[in-house]
Amino acid sequence: MRRKGLAIMASQHATPTQVDLGPAAGLSCRECGTRFDLGPIFACAECFGPLEVAYDLPLGDPETLRKQIEAGPNSIWRYAPLLPVPADVAGKPNLNPGFTKLVDAENLARELGVTGKLYVKDDSGNPTHSFKDRVVAIAVEAARAFGFTTLSCSSTGNLAGAVGAAAARAGFRSCVFIPHDLEQGKVVMAAVYGGDLVGIEGNYDDVNRFCSELIGDPLGEGWGFVNVNLRPYYGEGSKTLAYEICEQLGWQLPDQIVIPIASGSQLTKIDKGLQELIRLGLVEDKPYKIFGAQAEGCSPVSAAFKAGHDVVRPQKPNTIAKSLAIGNPADGPYVLDIARRTGGYVEDVNDEQVVDAIKLLARTEGIFAETAGGVTVGVTKKLIEEGRLDPSLTTVVLNTGDGLKTLEAISGTGQTATIRPSLDAFRAAGLAS
Repeated sequence: MRRKGLAIMASQHATPTQVDLGPAAGLSCRECGTRFDLGPIFACAECFGPLEVAYDLPLGDPETLRKQIEAGPNSIWRYAPLLPVPADVAGKPNLNPGFTKLVDAENLARELGVTGKLYVKDDSGNPTHSFKDRVVAIAVEAARAFGFTTLSCSSTGNLAGAVGAAAARAGFRSCVFIPHDLEQGKVVMAAVYGGDLVGIEGNYDDVNRFCSELIGDPLGEGWGFVNVNLRPYYGEGSKTLAYEICEQLGWQLPDQIVIPIASGSQLTKIDKGLQELIRLGLVEDKPYKIFGAQAEGCSPVSAAFKAGHDVVRPQKPNTIAKSLAIGNPADGPYVLDIARRTGGYVEDVNDEQVVDAIKLLARTEGIFAETAGGVTVGVTKKLIEEGRLDPSLTTVVLNTGDGLKTLEAISGTGQTATIRPSLDAFRAAGLAS
């Protein structure tokens, strides 16, 4: 009964009037298939299953669509025909995220014993230095369409900054909620944009529960919570990672892709994006494997996968990878389905391995990843050592954020030596060779 009540509560904020969100035709329940009109609804009123956007996609000549995309802006808006956004979205005030670098990681490949091609999709190049700019940009368009005046979210850090920046640019008020003990770099970045930043005593799951209560209260009237009542639209932003990777590979699917797991939404939407490209004829259909990466201190999906379970049991997070510290991941069961369907795996690494992987990526490719990137690189290394990831195939590893946000994780890194300003002192330090 509680779930049914929550679903009805979510539906009360629906906006039945016609809105322009491009090819988006409605919302569909991922569990029972019930269809709903477009609106700020996040749960099915029939079964409380999660809702996602259903489309009328441009099923025409693939070459024409491919040329249209390639002629578009160097941002996620080149894929506007495949996203729940109006056709003129690129002309609206927004941060224009996306089309970040796909780095040919030859040095890292040698270190890991990879004989095929290894790439790092480096999303630290987004406006607020994380992939969250992609999902927020889509949510902003939904918020505009539904007449919201305040943007909000529950966040482990990166999302708070992305919402604050996007709201400032688009002219919304912002009020975001974070765990009280977040990394200082993320706190500063979320606060600098001038919106309200509220610390909640507890972990992310506590923050998320609070936001769900606020949505059902008159205090939340006019608020668009990007990862709650706008979640169906927000999640679609992660598809653009799949689109970009395939386009940057010459319109080809990667053989293997390693993706960090927080809520699990990013992994599921990347898979959705790959499937859409296949259906549209933009890439040749072939098998691909999706691997999920978690930190050992918050690895409920990894634990369920290894145990052969279909249910993900919540865990209390205890890891330096705070951006992945979601102990009750909403999309966990769908991650299990995708990893098993594609022949992938879900693995985890401990905090020491995360730090080692951050340093390895920096030393080999000049990419300073935040802890989530350390998780994906560390898991990639572990998967190769375990024989689960084929080193002869084309593999893409995601780095979803900038290491400057998580400096505490590598606080022991610093100066090689401190010397007097003289050549003799430099020689004596043994650094001349």
